[in-house]
Amino acid sequence: MNVSLNWLNEYVDINGVAPAELAEKITRSGIEVDSVDDRSEGLKNIVVGYVVECSKHPQADKLNICQVDVGEEEPVQIICGAPNVAAGQHVVVARPGARLPGGIKIKKAKLRGEESNGMICSLQELGFDGKVVPKAVSEGIYVLPDDSPAGEDALPLLGLDDTVLELDLTPNRADALSMLGVAYEAGAILSKEVTLPDTSHGEAEDPASGKLKLRVDAPEANPLYAAKVVRNVKVGSSPEWLKARLMASGVRPINNIVDITNFVLLEYGQPLHAFDYDRLGTGEIVVRHASEGETIETLDGTERTLQPHHLLITNGREPVAIAGVMGGANSEVHEGTTTVVIEAAWFDPASVRRASKDLGLRSDASTRFEKGVDPNRVIEAGERAAALMESLAGGEVLSGTVLFDELDKEPLRVTVSPDFINEHLGMKIPFEEMERIMDRLKFPYEAVNGLFVIDAPTRRGDIAIPEDIVEEIARLYGYDEIPKTLPVAESVPGGLSPYQSKRRVVRRFMEGAGLYQAITYSLTSAKEAQKFALETAPVTELLMPMSEERSTLRQSLLPHLLEAVTYNVARQNGSIALYETGAVFLGEGADGLPTEVEHAAAVITGEWNGSEWQGSARKADFYTIKGIAEGLFDILGLSGGLSFRKGEMAGLHPGRTADVLLSGERVGVVGQLHPSEQKARDLKDTFVMELNLEAILKKDDEPLVYSPVPKFPSISRDIALVVPKTTESATLEKAIRSNAGSLLKDVHVFDVYEGEKMAEGMKSIAFSLTYQDPERTLTDEEVSEAHNRVIGALEAEGARVRS
Repeated sequence: MNVSLNWLNEYVDINGVAPAELAEKITRSGIEVDSVDDRSEGLKNIVVGYVVECSKHPQADKLNICQVDVGEEEPVQIICGAPNVAAGQHVVVARPGARLPGGIKIKKAKLRGEESNGMICSLQELGFDGKVVPKAVSEGIYVLPDDSPAGEDALPLLGLDDTVLELDLTPNRADALSMLGVAYEAGAILSKEVTLPDTSHGEAEDPASGKLKLRVDAPEANPLYAAKVVRNVKVGSSPEWLKARLMASGVRPINNIVDITNFVLLEYGQPLHAFDYDRLGTGEIVVRHASEGETIETLDGTERTLQPHHLLITNGREPVAIAGVMGGANSEVHEGTTTVVIEAAWFDPASVRRASKDLGLRSDASTRFEKGVDPNRVIEAGERAAALMESLAGGEVLSGTVLFDELDKEPLRVTVSPDFINEHLGMKIPFEEMERIMDRLKFPYEAVNGLFVIDAPTRRGDIAIPEDIVEEIARLYGYDEIPKTLPVAESVPGGLSPYQSKRRVVRRFMEGAGLYQAITYSLTSAKEAQKFALETAPVTELLMPMSEERSTLRQSLLPHLLEAVTYNVARQNGSIALYETGAVFLGEGADGLPTEVEHAAAVITGEWNGSEWQGSARKADFYTIKGIAEGLFDILGLSGGLSFRKGEMAGLHPGRTADVLLSGERVGVVGQLHPSEQKARDLKDTFVMELNLEAILKKDDEPLVYSPVPKFPSISRDIALVVPKTTESATLEKAIRSNAGSLLKDVHVFDVYEGEKMAEGMKSIAFSLTYQDPERTLTDEEVSEAHNRVIGALEAEGARVRS
């Protein structure tokens, strides 16, 4: 909701309150103000000009040379390219030195050899959104009324000497979808009175009921329908003040009749509709439900097929409007309209919401009807529109109102005690202060036996139970005044469980390693549900899925992570590293619900280290993802039980896949996507990891043992072994560790060779072994003894020491 402060000031005195201060007060009282827009910001030296002469530019067909009176002794020359500029117009002129939105500064200039002393402006150039600019001037300059004095500041004429607050309303505060609703709110906050609009007007002797008949066949959906008849109206342009009010609220001016209905909608929050009486053709209005397959062409020029539950306004023969949603083109007010029927009605919110949703039509009117309009303002809003049509369109209002009324307008009574309010707020607000707040809110009440008996105004449909009164008292008294207290208990509650703490360690490690966290859907397609699953179980399918792609609970995190990688790569982001921790769903538990198991997964592709001036880039490979797994187990204190073995999984490369084992139990997999899988996803080499995080984090971590820094030197020995290509390095490493004894401190592979000097089917693996004793310096004989045992064990495994 956009609130013009100039307009608001007509109902409640906000003079002396700065816009930013008012916005802060409104926000602190419970309605958030999203923005404070000073419409004159950056605008200066913008005046009214009178075009004395207008002639074609000799050097440009689309330019005009205008002599413009701007209140000085002599007219100034301005070059203008607008197609609608003409002599005799009053226009908006930006003088040299003027500033326009966007920081544009106007200077004297020469256009095709002719001097130009300023600019004749369109509304868009003055900062108006193109969606609210009247269509007649959307492609050209804006023409002011003939009584606009040349040289006068143009900003007040256009409503630009104003500040607009944008309110972010919650669904329960439908009352603030109107200027009067906001006025009541501001009045309560500032302790000011609210001035209501004047709805008085003259009446002709002829009764409206003699010209228009009304029948409501669906009273449950339309319990109140009021129609006013105004004859001899002159359809034309609205006065500047009315157009300025509408444009400040984000509504495009159309003509005075339609603008009046939109103005009253914004003022009262009550949607109205104006019918051309002559186009109705029957002098009758019948409200009924649609027939199966019935059609109507709405004001947007679209023919719509209706359903039996849609409520219609008809002329007794055919539809002329969809109740509460949009009018029909066959009864639209136009330039030749002379008699207008003003519709003011209360429609059932559920009926309007259903029709709006079915037809894909969302309007300002349907929004307000859906949230519920004030039943006691319906007829008053119609009278206000009739009064404006009398004064702004020269209309003559026929006496009386054609009315159908079975609507209960009684306010809801709420009874609450001061003690109840204070107990819920945890504070002591005096009874007299509560009374003052009720008076500020304009809530009628009586104090009976120490209780508040409140008749909640029908404009406030959100007030229904005692707790609503508690909220009203709290927000007007001031949320900041509610005392701060700490929980009272034997110990302060809260804290993370060991499992939660370890999960955070996992996330910090992944992010520290250079991976970005992703959060993906738990729902996938039946085809993808078990793909890359560490463990499969019967899948869980939704009874009413959103789509086939979101019909089944996942059993692996990898498919959706790979989708995210594919999406990014397709948008020229070639180096991706993502991880996710989340649940997979394996079969049905004892409680009949899917069994949730927490997993962690990662996907990397592209460069792992970017190209820098110190060295070349390094692409991610199998050992990158394997190293991440090793680092994770190390930081969790589980590296002692970690091992890898050759693995197989559908969708992964057969020679670059390994099972992750913890104390001999399979808890995950690391590997490269199969080339065919990469091609199908349009990816280059891509590496994945998925771990059963729940199984890992429930393992007891190894006790932390601190060892002093060794004082004695270590001795390294290298050994190169010739083995069949099928031999795994882990097998050889196990043999080394089993036979080297306690002196061996470290062993790792530092070279693998499969060159032309090797026999067919053979390879060379070189290990580096480090021996050390923390208590003394080792002798060559001791190291050689241990090393010889290692060589003997390796030869027993079929390895040959390479000379």
